[in-house]
Amino acid sequence: MTETDPSTETAPSTLRSAVRAAVGSAWDRAVAAGALPAWPDDAARPTIDVERPADAVHGDFASNLAMKLARPYRMAPLAIGSVLAVEIVAEAERDPGSTPVAAAEVAPPGFLNLRLRDAALESTVAAILADPRAWGRVAGSPRSVNVEFVSANPTGPLHVGNARGAFIGDMLSRVLEAGGQRVTREYYFNDSGGQIRNLGASLAAIRRGEPVPDDGYKADYVVDLAGELPADVWAVATAPDADTDGKLGHWAAGRIREGIEASLAGLGVRFDVWTSEARLHEEGWVARAVERLRERGHVYEQDGAVWFRSTDFGDDKDRVIFRSNGEPTYFAADIGYVTEKFSRDFDHLIYVWGADHHGTVARVRNAAEAMGYDREAVQVLLYSWVRFVRDGQEVSMSKRAGEFITLDELLAEVGVDAARWFFASRAATTGIDFDIELAKKQSNENPVYYVQYAHARIASILRKAAGTGLAPATEVTGSLAGAPEAALARAIARFPEVVEDAVKAEETQGITAYATELATTFHGFYRDARVVDEDEPERSAARLALADAARITLANALTLLGISAPDSM
Repeated sequence: MTETDPSTETAPSTLRSAVRAAVGSAWDRAVAAGALPAWPDDAARPTIDVERPADAVHGDFASNLAMKLARPYRMAPLAIGSVLAVEIVAEAERDPGSTPVAAAEVAPPGFLNLRLRDAALESTVAAILADPRAWGRVAGSPRSVNVEFVSANPTGPLHVGNARGAFIGDMLSRVLEAGGQRVTREYYFNDSGGQIRNLGASLAAIRRGEPVPDDGYKADYVVDLAGELPADVWAVATAPDADTDGKLGHWAAGRIREGIEASLAGLGVRFDVWTSEARLHEEGWVARAVERLRERGHVYEQDGAVWFRSTDFGDDKDRVIFRSNGEPTYFAADIGYVTEKFSRDFDHLIYVWGADHHGTVARVRNAAEAMGYDREAVQVLLYSWVRFVRDGQEVSMSKRAGEFITLDELLAEVGVDAARWFFASRAATTGIDFDIELAKKQSNENPVYYVQYAHARIASILRKAAGTGLAPATEVTGSLAGAPEAALARAIARFPEVVEDAVKAEETQGITAYATELATTFHGFYRDARVVDEDEPERSAARLALADAARITLANALTLLGISAPDSM
């Protein structure tokens, strides 16, 4: 059954999809009536695109279907558009309840401009008021997705650079869930290898009063850890033949992990699964991955090392899995992790990594393909780093030197909401100059404050109305004729489309832009329409209902980003 089949039993999840279905139905009826040629059975039908026009004067939606059909039909786009418009208008007149479209016009070179029926907007507002929690959730793929993010090494507190992955991963997970996907949030700890030993060597040096090694960690938090080191741990780590650096490193990594978990909890980020690199080795997942590669002929041994034949998949060189001394590489854990994740029956894996991991992307996807998994089911989202600016000066992000801004420090200074908005409003691939002074402002210059204030303002209006005995109506039938009401209703109705686009793009900046626009539209509505008027109780009830629908929409948009929606400010 096609997306535009009028007999489908699945209700469209957005007004846009309903309008798309109406255009598709008009095309089918025009073919059935002989007004347009039949489409070849062996040819794929073109996608019916429906978009919001840049200028609302042209209507609520526009479609370029007529221009797509012009070449195969060998007809002028305006002629095709005119046929489609006639069918759409005829259906609206014959059975208004079957279509959200009230009017259709054709504009050169063949755009089909469409206007919504008030009833479509009225039913949307009624649905919002009846079930506020469901508003903004859209039908989509039911796939099971693993989103692995943050995954900062447990060698120091989270700083604002690598913490960007926390914001991106959490908000991406929320957006995918709003699109109907089953999401598992996962954190991966690199708790094996040289970095942990370097951390342990740094603690040992500080404890002994010796200089920290050149490749060690010199920050204040390491000094604090050395001071907190229990006597029994020190005794075990320094016993004869003990691996001092390894034991101290693992103890310190455990303490740092506790701090990382607390920092993320303060940000409002939760994880369903915490995975350690050491466990992948201990439980045999790396061995299983190597065996899968070996069975398929993609592993060989040379100079005592074990290699993955990555060049068979377009890589510029083969990759080492185990070094000649038997030590595993980071890549060994990567392929073991892919195997372990797919063993949990995920349909799709998303890795949220910093841009400095770009060289790892191809080899991990190559290995997934070589092991027999779907290469496209392994997705890596690379995000750009943050340049943190204080008083116009960039702050260093060197964890070893100790010159960095921690996530906790950032949240204490600007707050969770401002930090989340700042990261949500930029594409993940865009570098950021984080202006902390702007993020701290409690004024309309600060966009998150502006949107939260709109929500608080509506809550205040509803309280004021209740004090005069007025309450929102349960519907707004027949009350959208005025310009302020019509503009606000149309702005509210766009929300599911914004969510749908965010799910498809796996980005959140469209949501922050929409929330800002809706806040502006509401302020205009409140300026131009008297909402609380004891002399006009019916009109006030309808306007209060529309205001409440705007409040719900703002709250749900903010919640989707993990940002609070205050009732007073």
